[in-house]
Amino acid sequence: MTFEYTDVFVALAATELETLVQFYSRLLALEPKAYLPDSYAEFQLSGGLRLSIFKPEEKNYQEFASAKSSTSLCLEVEDLENAIAHITEMGYPPPGEIAIASHGREIYAYDPLGTRIIFYQSY
Repeated sequence: MTFEYTDVFVALAATELETLVQFYSRLLALEPKAYLPDSYAEFQLSGGLRLSIFKPEEKNYQEFASAKSSTSLCLEVEDLENAIAHITEMGYPPPGEIAIASHGREIYAYDPLGTRIIFYQSY
């Protein structure tokens, strides 16, 4: 048995929604396409991908208590050093060094709630 899906997007839970909305607005130089204060924000990214941020109901906070996970938001960039300078200027410098991976050069950074962001520049 199979099923059909109509859309795919990335969703981040945030008990501190406004903190992440401000962070991603600044990081991506975008305003949310959809925005319900203290509830939901959605950014339309290139390639048709959407990044949504939602505030879980209080009764579900425990389920989303730890942002540290195996999930990463990967952003391919034209200039890795420029991306590093931008996020560092925002106050969130990457804690490590640039690494060489099979797909190019990359570095990890983290949003205010600890979600891993991987900036990478292809070879």
